Amino acid sequence: MTHSSSSFDTPSLPPSWPRALWQRCRTLWLLKLAGNTVATLGFFPLYFWVMHHAGPAWVLPLTAVDRLIAFWPAMLPVYLTLWAYIALPVLLARDRRELNTIAIGCAVMTAIALAVFWWMPTAIPNFAIEAAPGSSLHFLKTFDAAGNAFPSLHVSFSVFACMVLARQLREAGAPGWLRLLNLAWAVAIVYSTMAVRQHVLIDVLGGLGLGLALGFALRERPSVALAPVAARAA
Repeated sequence: MTHSSSSFDTPSLPPSWPRALWQRCRTLWLLKLAGNTVATLGFFPLYFWVMHHAGPAWVLPLTAVDRLIAFWPAMLPVYLTLWAYIALPVLLARDRRELNTIAIGCAVMTAIALAVFWWMPTAIPNFAIEAAPGSSLHFLKTFDAAGNAFPSLHVSFSVFACMVLARQLREAGAPGWLRLLNLAWAVAIVYSTMAVRQHVLIDVLGGLGLGLALGFALRERPSVALAPVAARAA
């Protein structure tokens, strides 16, 4: 007997990477927008409450690396892009399961860091920085005091977001330059934390460890697609 052509499933071509990323953005977009807004607005009251009510802070020592890195106020815009960067994995979540995984990762990192801030308060040294009143840097130094230093949540969020985005871009078939841009963005944010004197090496390493731990613990295993089995004609 001959096989009928209709008995075989014709494999569909994968979408191009811009289309694949756009499909991810469209999925559950309203839930993503609402969830990210609520999470961001809910984070800051907890963060600053702990900062102002924890006990006396231990001032972290400087290392040779801290002395090597020059104060670079021009990195402040890069430092502030964290809040756009951490929103990208949320935007590109392909389904509710992945969205929940990202939310759990951010929540656990925040809970661990806040617990450390409360039970082991730390602060960066009082750097002699000249910031013009009314400038963005002056606002940052006034609004975000030297406490809640170790581990750096800025670094933790950046590393975690970078790992999730790397997988999302790989699954979407994104080109190498875009995946390299993702890594460069994360590295720039991490560097900016020291360049604008918001963190020192010790709390950057703590944030790096926390971000990597959650990134690996919650990474999704790639699913194995089973090839369709052709029906056999009798």
